[in-house]
Amino acid sequence: MRTRLSALAAGLLALFAAVFVIVQPAQAAAGFYISGGKLMDANGNAFVMRGVNHAHTWYPQQTGSFADIASLGANTVRVVLSSGDRWTQNSPSDVANVISLCKANRLICVLEVHDTTGYGEEGAAITLDRAVDYWLTLKSVLTGQEAYTIINIGNEPYGNQGYSTWATDTANAVKRLRSNGFNHTIMVDAPNWGQDWTFTMRDNASTVWNADPNKNTLFSIHMYGVFDTAAEVTDYLGRFRTAGLPIAVGEFGFDHSDGNPDEDTIMSYSQANGIGYLGWSWSGNSGGVEYLDMATNFNKNQLTSWGERIFNGANGIKQTAKVASVYSSTPPTTTPPTTTPPTTTPPTTTPPTTAPPTTAPPTTPPAGRTCTATYTLTNQWPGGFQGDVKVTAGSSAITGWTVTWTWPGGQQITNSWNATVTVSGSTVTARNAAYNGSLGAGASTSLGFTASGTGVSPTASCTAS
Repeated sequence: MRTRLSALAAGLLALFAAVFVIVQPAQAAAGFYISGGKLMDANGNAFVMRGVNHAHTWYPQQTGSFADIASLGANTVRVVLSSGDRWTQNSPSDVANVISLCKANRLICVLEVHDTTGYGEEGAAITLDRAVDYWLTLKSVLTGQEAYTIINIGNEPYGNQGYSTWATDTANAVKRLRSNGFNHTIMVDAPNWGQDWTFTMRDNASTVWNADPNKNTLFSIHMYGVFDTAAEVTDYLGRFRTAGLPIAVGEFGFDHSDGNPDEDTIMSYSQANGIGYLGWSWSGNSGGVEYLDMATNFNKNQLTSWGERIFNGANGIKQTAKVASVYSSTPPTTTPPTTTPPTTTPPTTTPPTTAPPTTAPPTTPPAGRTCTATYTLTNQWPGGFQGDVKVTAGSSAITGWTVTWTWPGGQQITNSWNATVTVSGSTVTARNAAYNGSLGAGASTSLGFTASGTGVSPTASCTAS
């Protein structure tokens, strides 16, 4: 989630077309499989995921959420699990219970390991290989559930550092699951906190696809601030469609601190082209993105504006979801548990929100869109100072801007205005506010701040979108 980037403009993307080789399965599998770039259920019918994410691992007592989500029309739920490396491990019996709850409510379970989130940038994150270790401990409860479950190896497996090995590591993880007898559809997340602003997944998807001996891999993109225009949404998803490779939107929101996603296009384009989507998230968000809750306090009768939008709005879940045919024609092979669901108390610490870091990686500006930043020291006093940064669009209009500079000697922001400012070490990143991102050719705006330390005038750089 987060990281406001603008590297997806259609003009630049045309330079990165990839060649993919698609191999179709010889026959329908015992569970989900891929055919013609589409997800098919075990009965050979196309299945389009329409659902939400549920933070089960942090709220294991909220087992009623499965029925609530289904009652609002969803056909899929993406379930947050933990391998035990960063949060309390979800045991095989707990995962079996989750699957039973999904099946009892005619939901398809997408199970994901969250401990991989931001590997390479988040120090506590684990590797995809370590995630596979966890999946192997669950084999006994997953075998035989191929028609009802999809395995999402690891959530957002790389941040904005070290992601160059994404293709190799993902391919190896898929092969290792296959060699250990997993025949499920395997979902793989993009790097860059899931948003793939570097196009690493897009341009290497064929490598991962061809590494899967079952040719049963589903690619998942997370759409937040990177995908804030219709062109960015349609171009990214469209390239997978053109290549004949399966793609789903594994997470998205209606807003985010890294930018304002174009949820209307995400939903309408997905509906028009048979692409699955799973919104983030049912309830329980924290860390500054509480607005992404769809239900207040897990109460289905208290939907937020985001909940109303995704469940009841145009191209929303209620209007477009269809229950998987494996439920309408074949009863589940297991029954819901008769024992009381787990009542583990939620963590006392604030659970994560799958939000990427507040630092901004380097971006490639869309062709023809540029901006400049002029940093001015406007005032200073013992122990502090005030600064102003003037942002000016180049010869073409821009729709957003990001300014960065580096402090030379321990200075720290104490207040800011007319921008969203984040800090990583000595680097300051300022992104446009909602009201001052669009600038005509040659037009200017400014941001201001106060800071502690000695007043300085570092060089600032500007990237436009």
